[in-house]
Amino acid sequence: MSQWRYHNPVAVHFGTGVIDQVAEQIGPRKWLLVTQAQAPFAPMRERLTARTHAPLAIADAIAPNPSLAMLQGLCNQLRPEANDIEVIVALGGGSVMDTAKFLAAGHCDYMSVACYLDGLVKLSGKSLPIIAIPTTAGTGSELTKWATIWDPDQGRKLSLNRDDLYAEAAFIDPDLTASLPWALTLASGLDALSHALESIWNRNATPVTRGFAVTAAGDVLKALARLHVNLEDRDARCLLARGAMGAGLAFSNTQTALAHNISYPITLKHGVAHGIAASFCLPEVMTAAIGVDVECDVALRAVFGDLDSAAQALRRVLSDLGVAGTPQAYGIGEEEWRRILADAFDGPRGRNFNGVPAKFPSEPIL
Repeated sequence: MSQWRYHNPVAVHFGTGVIDQVAEQIGPRKWLLVTQAQAPFAPMRERLTARTHAPLAIADAIAPNPSLAMLQGLCNQLRPEANDIEVIVALGGGSVMDTAKFLAAGHCDYMSVACYLDGLVKLSGKSLPIIAIPTTAGTGSELTKWATIWDPDQGRKLSLNRDDLYAEAAFIDPDLTASLPWALTLASGLDALSHALESIWNRNATPVTRGFAVTAAGDVLKALARLHVNLEDRDARCLLARGAMGAGLAFSNTQTALAHNISYPITLKHGVAHGIAASFCLPEVMTAAIGVDVECDVALRAVFGDLDSAAQALRRVLSDLGVAGTPQAYGIGEEEWRRILADAFDGPRGRNFNGVPAKFPSEPIL
């Protein structure tokens, strides 16, 4: 029997109303609230702050896909309070979580983290603790130790990865996702689906991660089908949140693989939502994975049934949800697509993929 290990130190609280337990987790500590300023966040912020003492500061000028320029502005804003912050509470989606991790890693000092990302310095000391409250069901960032930081000026995607950036606790309350519109529900849900499937066809997969991933993929597929018909289906919201959590527990150990490596330039250069960019080619990636690893095939069969038709079935699901299946639909020409694929297979996430490049179809599976 092969040896394997699993590690995730985040204390997970899941269920309707768990946001009301966050105050106890904060305790007497001086805290920074990282969130967003949009109207849907107002009742969540009020509910959170009504049960504990006021935050030392609030950082809510968070843009999607956090950039170095945005993070520098936040750090400048927070400079007066930086030395007094004892814990960061992140209330929001993946961009909020990634921002909180950047701030935690450098104790709100921009230059130290920016230089660390460029490989120029090491970060001294321990990151600030994080309490994560996701308001979307998909990114899984509340359960991982890394953050994606974007540098559009240099055309770069940077990865902040430290063992002390796991949240000390995650409070996953499905009701916080109830107001999400379909586009955001879909993009975040498909990000979770990609996390789950990429944990299955992954060189770092274990029986534990594949167990989480199989259940998560099934939950996400069922939940999205129901929410596409009725966005107010609270049980489906709970199912999607559970699926995203399971996917997070899986890929927190495996990392992602080929589809995510494909997605980064598509998001950076073409502005495609990350969850869509990471999922539209999943059927083709699956085709390249099937038949390579017995345990991978067993896991995929548990999700899709007959593997001979699994990729076609997934393409139909994506199409029914409104996801286009060709690079051209996202403004990507043939030459650029070939370059994206070549770079993706050679990249660090691409090397996690246990499939065969030659089996990747050049055309979408219809």
